[in-house]
Amino acid sequence: MTAQEIVSGEACYFDGYAEKRRSVAIVFGPALEIVENGALLAAWPYAEVRRLPPPGGVMRLKALGAAKGAWLEIDDPATQAEVERHCPLLGGERAPPDKEGRKRLAYGLAAAVMFGAFLWSGVPRMAGIIAPVIPVEWEKKLGDSADEEVRKTFSGKACAAPEGAAALKKLSQKLQEAAHLRLPATIEAIESKTPNAFALPGGKVYLLSGLLDKAASQDEIAGVLAHELGHLEHRDHLRRIIATGGAALLVGLVFGDVSGGSAMIIIGNSLLNAAHSRENESEADAFAAQTMAALGRPAKPMGKLLVRITGEDDGGPLSILQDHPLSEDRLARLAKASKGETAPPLLSDEEWKALKGICG
Repeated sequence: MTAQEIVSGEACYFDGYAEKRRSVAIVFGPALEIVENGALLAAWPYAEVRRLPPPGGVMRLKALGAAKGAWLEIDDPATQAEVERHCPLLGGERAPPDKEGRKRLAYGLAAAVMFGAFLWSGVPRMAGIIAPVIPVEWEKKLGDSADEEVRKTFSGKACAAPEGAAALKKLSQKLQEAAHLRLPATIEAIESKTPNAFALPGGKVYLLSGLLDKAASQDEIAGVLAHELGHLEHRDHLRRIIATGGAALLVGLVFGDVSGGSAMIIIGNSLLNAAHSRENESEADAFAAQTMAALGRPAKPMGKLLVRITGEDDGGPLSILQDHPLSEDRLARLAKASKGETAPPLLSDEEWKALKGICG
């Protein structure tokens, strides 16, 4: 969606703190944005927007991650239709369980896992079935826990040179607008000599400065980032964590406890020491190629970057080749899917230079 295509409507907003009805505009951008007099009050990921019982013909909405008691009221039919078009889960994946509900769900889930283990040789084979029904709020808890491990591994030093950060934000926005993600992502650069990029559950993507150092063009970096957005969209990282952690992690997730020592070890090992399946990689490649084609940019440069690193990378646990294993078939598919250059570069030469130097 381009800036010219973004639409908006009017609504009434209650922020959950003050008992005050606020007249606001809602903007359908990368998320459902709540704006008052030009100031952004909140941004609700479309996948987290849920419908509340309305008074009369009014549409009343809440968001899973919003403050308790915060909601929107919309009475304009055209705006209601836009909400329904943008928010695919208005009815909810499932209602968030209360304390007793969590217990029942935990026991039921544990029983299902054990039954599945008996029938299908354990949780790893069930990860693809379980991951799609995990609520977004639980997925974000896992991502937050994994974020702590990532920052420990890379000393937590984020790269934020102003011009480079602005260029990365621009690139992120363009990729996400073309990708039409189920929930917004945050792309952050971290200082590290390791040439890699990877994502965490819940919408976090990390671009290591070592990969920027190896990149010869912005299309190479854009392709890798689009690939990581594909993993997020398909919840591949969540599948890896579930497959590694098994029933114990799932039960802890149900009770909201994913910050304990054992859980952190499981999360760290599953994200930093395991590769995606060949099928997952192929699907993420296809997603990247489609996203780059929508932007009028080629997908082949991503493959060139991986080939360039092949001769220099030792294939260690944090290697890009661990997360993105190469194969002739895979590179051939990337080249075939590439639609060439049908639009200008995503960044200007000055912005690309600034991105390359984002870590100073």
